[in-house]
Amino acid sequence: MNCHQCGEIVTISDRFCEECGTNLVETSTPQEIGNGCQKCGAAPTQIDADRYCIQCGFRQVAISDDFVELQPAPNLAGASDRGRRHHQNEDAIALKIIDADTYIIVVCDGVSSSQQPELASQAAATACIQAIEIGIHQHQDAATAICQGVAAALTAVASIPIDPTSSIDPSSTTIVTAIVHDHIATIGWLGDSRAYWIAADKSLQLTQDDSWMRDAIESGTFTPAEAEASPSAHAIVRWLGADVADEDSTPNITTFPIRNAGYLLLCTDGLWNYAPDPAYLHHLIQQSPNSDSRSIARHLISYANQQGGQDNITVGILSTSN
Repeated sequence: MNCHQCGEIVTISDRFCEECGTNLVETSTPQEIGNGCQKCGAAPTQIDADRYCIQCGFRQVAISDDFVELQPAPNLAGASDRGRRHHQNEDAIALKIIDADTYIIVVCDGVSSSQQPELASQAAATACIQAIEIGIHQHQDAATAICQGVAAALTAVASIPIDPTSSIDPSSTTIVTAIVHDHIATIGWLGDSRAYWIAADKSLQLTQDDSWMRDAIESGTFTPAEAEASPSAHAIVRWLGADVADEDSTPNITTFPIRNAGYLLLCTDGLWNYAPDPAYLHHLIQQSPNSDSRSIARHLISYANQQGGQDNITVGILSTSN
């Protein structure tokens, strides 16, 4: 979780924020979260100690997923944070080490305008990493394993029960995943969650957003400035959901040879909206108080929260020595 005042990461047991000194106990009671029930509008006094609405039963905050941190090894870590504006965390992350030379990272961003986006992202991340691991054990090449993983993610998301009478879209999520094996990163994605390579000599954005803005610029319909100013600029044009046909769910695939020390960074737009430039991400990583992957993930999330935390923030990072 984060300090509501400065955005610094704190633990549930903390009474005060070490960064700014804010009293966390007095400012985090259920009655003070929002203006009452986020679903039915019941008064704040109708929210119980577990943050459920007494009137309609809606849970105000996805407590267990507000902040998630994973660190299967010192060089591989990830974290997902609710941010400062959303009422729940709709991102998800999964990490896996197959052996000393094979790593898997999956990052998903539930589409907020769809039904139960928090379930979509979690289902996709879990199904994808499990299917990729199976593919690797079956000696599939990395690109094939990623396609298999994304197909499994689509099946999982499409299986989420929805209200067919609702005008809200079926559960949906973006996805970006990477397999790193033998100093080669193979990356697959649908949507606008990104992968970056961050290094001292050169930092790069490895993915290209499946977005309206990118399509508008590449087609020549709009200039970059015009497209960026459009209300549709960040609208995604590809995703995983029950409304996506199998033939439209094939992920974009790219490979990147890792020839020197650096960081493979996968993240949702909750981070890159505040730091889209690879060189600036390198600058932020250099400012991390420690150089291990866990500390860097925490530092990047803290930075995004300090900039406003308008969206959920998820970071997966693999540190490589060569």
